[in-house]
Amino acid sequence: MLLGVCGGVAKWLGWDPTIVRVAYVLVSVCSAGFPGIFVYLILALVMPPGD
Repeated sequence: MLLGVCGGVAKWLGWDPTIVRVAYVLVSVCSAGFPGIFVYLILALVMPPGD
């Protein structure tokens, strides 16, 4: 919810944002956190702003 990355990905895929957020947290925790934070920051910079 910080930069809207998970919400934007959910909207693009047509999924529920809560499911995407929970999946992101689970993947980040399972991968020791750093790769998930790195990908989140890259997506925050690359994704266009919302409506």
